[in-house]
Amino acid sequence: MYSEKVMDHFSNPRNVGEIENPSGVGTVGNAKCGDIMRMYLDIDENKTITDVKFKTFGCGAAVATSSMATELVKGKTVDEALQVTNKAVMEALDGLPPVKVHCSLLAEEAIHAALWDYSQKNDITIDGLEKPVNDISEKEEEEEY
Repeated sequence: MYSEKVMDHFSNPRNVGEIENPSGVGTVGNAKCGDIMRMYLDIDENKTITDVKFKTFGCGAAVATSSMATELVKGKTVDEALQVTNKAVMEALDGLPPVKVHCSLLAEEAIHAALWDYSQKNDITIDGLEKPVNDISEKEEEEEY
């Protein structure tokens, strides 16, 4: 059902925790399943993500997607991190069962929420970044129509 990579990131999640005084922090959830994900970013003067941490309350797939998402954005620029999609997270994990795809959406939205917080704190615009939603189930409903 789950790939070896999903099981590895669930059993041995990378970058768990908090960053004191983060450059940006984003919290998103999914009211339908109860998952909550918080992502912390430390971004330097060159707009490079030097550190990233997460805290997730949710199922194994939510933990695994959070862990993989942090690995995918660490060392990237803000613009590169914005390009990390839920599909990229799923591919990096060698796939997710269809009923768990929403977990990868949560990871993508947590990255965007943390980048949004960073942009607001620094009064900058990040091209292509839209204000994130707090509850991704709202976004899923939009996509169903």
